[in-house]
Amino acid sequence: MTKQLRPAVTVFAALTLICGVLYPLAVTGIGSAAFPAQAAGSIVEVNGKAIGSSLIGQAFSSPQYFWGRPSATAPMPNNAAGSGGANQGPTNPALIDAVKGRIEALRAADPANTAAIPIELVTASASGLDPEISVAGARYQAGRIAVARKISVEQVWSLIDAHQQRQWLGFFGETRVNVLALNLALDRAKPYVKG
Repeated sequence: MTKQLRPAVTVFAALTLICGVLYPLAVTGIGSAAFPAQAAGSIVEVNGKAIGSSLIGQAFSSPQYFWGRPSATAPMPNNAAGSGGANQGPTNPALIDAVKGRIEALRAADPANTAAIPIELVTASASGLDPEISVAGARYQAGRIAVARKISVEQVWSLIDAHQQRQWLGFFGETRVNVLALNLALDRAKPYVKG
């Protein structure tokens, strides 16, 4: 029994050391050296204060800001600790009601806008953490933001164009904008003055 136990414990200890300590330290070290911002969570700071991550969506609801994709994470929107979708099918009454409510909120926030609403502004993604929206989703909101900030729609479109992230390698994904980066650019270009 002792002859069999000693090799088993030795292998267990060696694998624990290699897989549980050395490998994670090596991967963390390489990741921190090669991709320091990403390894640190892609934290976005303003005046030395962390305000979010460029990889995780945030719930903006003020009319002077771009709104991101809805989130179905629990217990709150954009909860990175509880990533996941609502798992509701297209005929689920709860999903239909949620989409109708989001459409009403967008129409109420910008009654003059009669354009078709891009789908990602009314449906949540599988992760619930999308930090980006399509260019169409951003352009749809330009009128509301221009009115709230007292700037021209063309100025808002210019910011959208300047912050587009193209397809990866020219064909993966779609052209998009990071909502947090775009809202920070809005604040730099034309700070919002209430009233």
